[in-house]
Amino acid sequence: MRSPLSGWIGGKSQLASRIIARIPAHRCYVEVFAGAAWVLFKRPESDVEVLNDLNRDVVTLYRVVQHHIEEFVRYFKWMLVSRDEFDRMRRVDPETLTDVQRAARFFYLQKCCFGGRIVRPIFGTATTRPPKLNLLRIEEDLSAAHLRLARTYVECLPYERVISKYDSPDTFFFVDPPYWGCEDYYGKEMFSREDFVRLRDILAGIKGRFLLTLNDLPEVREVFGGFNIEGQQLTYTVGKGATSAKEVFITNY
Repeated sequence: MRSPLSGWIGGKSQLASRIIARIPAHRCYVEVFAGAAWVLFKRPESDVEVLNDLNRDVVTLYRVVQHHIEEFVRYFKWMLVSRDEFDRMRRVDPETLTDVQRAARFFYLQKCCFGGRIVRPIFGTATTRPPKLNLLRIEEDLSAAHLRLARTYVECLPYERVISKYDSPDTFFFVDPPYWGCEDYYGKEMFSREDFVRLRDILAGIKGRFLLTLNDLPEVREVFGGFNIEGQQLTYTVGKGATSAKEVFITNY
């Protein structure tokens, strides 16, 4: 199943199958920094599932897909994929919108922007493919996500609160924070360099188990050196460019 936010920067579409293969037995599954939630949408359903993100646009989109999908789809009935419409939506203050309007605005901007940028998105075009937003298939594309989210808790909490709230011996946390050196990509108020140490200390004291993903840097290996670290090689594609990258899976099991 595809994620509703398939263009999300930093999404785990490539690594999802590797992550799923390493998830231990559990009853409660929690994504602490959900973003596009690629892992949840690709894996079998757990007894209890939680999607958490501090970005209100992300959380609103999931809640609207969960509870108001028909109204959400109707919003796009007469929509066009155009630079003018993109710029108009980008200028709108999301705090002035209803939940459905806010979710639709965010969904449109994410689907139409270059590289899935969150801060200062830019309208994306290509000569090799049509727009990512297919207005005729929105309902079809989101119906599976609607069903998948039917029994999912959607939270908008700081990472320390959601970890504390759902921690138990039967809980598995998938932790995908902003990458080291990319803390501002999702907004300056979301995560800072100091949060890596704080996150490490919180994870060191949990009852459950976790898998954390980050870029493979000496600083990352130093901060999280008390856990198990496994290197991963992959290739990212943004626009016309392809870049090889190294990441790490960090676990306490």
